[in-house]
Amino acid sequence: MGEITIQATDGSGSFKAYLAEPARKPAGAVVMIQEIFGVNRTMRALSDWVAAMGFFALAPDLFWRQEAGVELDPDAGQAQWDRAFALMKGMDQAKAIEDLKATVAAARALPGCNGKVGTMGYCLGGRLAFLMALESDAQCHVSYYGVGLEGLVGQAGRITAPTLLHIAERDRFVPPEAQAAIRAALAGHPHCTVMVHPGVDHAFARVGAHSYDARAATIANGRSAELLARTLD
Repeated sequence: MGEITIQATDGSGSFKAYLAEPARKPAGAVVMIQEIFGVNRTMRALSDWVAAMGFFALAPDLFWRQEAGVELDPDAGQAQWDRAFALMKGMDQAKAIEDLKATVAAARALPGCNGKVGTMGYCLGGRLAFLMALESDAQCHVSYYGVGLEGLVGQAGRITAPTLLHIAERDRFVPPEAQAAIRAALAGHPHCTVMVHPGVDHAFARVGAHSYDARAATIANGRSAELLARTLD
């Protein structure tokens, strides 16, 4: 496990990405897209999990344009949440997509990568993973409880790679009407699968979160692993 430096494609500088490597190569790669808390211990642990499944995992610092190296703890009080929301609101999401595309290119160039790359994101990262499905050439995309997707699904005709959405039925950030709009827009889409996980809230797959649900997380993670294995091996 380590870190690499990636050059921004707009010439504005460079940013770091946490790198976890699989035991066996060649292998595919997964770009891990952060929650609003930065590339913290949760994102590193998720990246290590993906590497243990046999893939490279790269988690880029998407807050670097505001402040590099942000690591927040959602269990450490309201001040951490306030800072996280401020950073999220300050993010230029178009620039974040540029940085994610640069990370996809860096992943493909890693020694031992087989050239196949997917994205997998959580919360803010879940939204960005869906945007990557719309705008990038990655081989697959996984979105966990992405926020604001109801405003994006009208463009779903542009999606050409397998895309899996995990939605929490009781997500306080994705109300029932938003969920209904997402499901209606993606019904019958040849490349999109929507899984609504009953009885769980936002961040149900984050180990240690107050809303963590082991059953739902295991089911969701299993489906995610299946997609990664099918598209990246």
